[in-house]
Amino acid sequence: MAERYYVVREDILPEAILKTIQVKELLSSGGAATVHEAVERAGLSRSAFYKYKDGVYALNEIARERIVTISMDLEHRSGVLSRVLGLIAGQEGNVLTMNQSIPLQGFANVVLSVDISQLAGELSELLELLGRQIGVRKALVIGQG
Repeated sequence: MAERYYVVREDILPEAILKTIQVKELLSSGGAATVHEAVERAGLSRSAFYKYKDGVYALNEIARERIVTISMDLEHRSGVLSRVLGLIAGQEGNVLTMNQSIPLQGFANVVLSVDISQLAGELSELLELLGRQIGVRKALVIGQG
């Protein structure tokens, strides 16, 4: 069966779900150092927290997580990949994974998974900047999620 998602108004959620969200917020903000401490403060059992924690997310939390897969053909020269990674970091992108092929005919294909949730500007601007970098033959998004 395919997963289905719903947007539900907070005031009709069961108490255990609301407290699970509270525990997750305590943990992410540093308001509690451990799950034990957070569930105690929220008044929730550990078993209820573990039952719901992977299925409950605040809507803004889901919207923040934006990951794109970018494929590039780079010249096989010293510093090209380093400049590309520096450019992405300078635009507040966060490289999560990287895969590079063996260079053939002077070019290597590099595929990056990049978290763009904090990106300074639009994805199209980042692609344009990447495409203008010395040593980058092409840069395009091949996946988005």
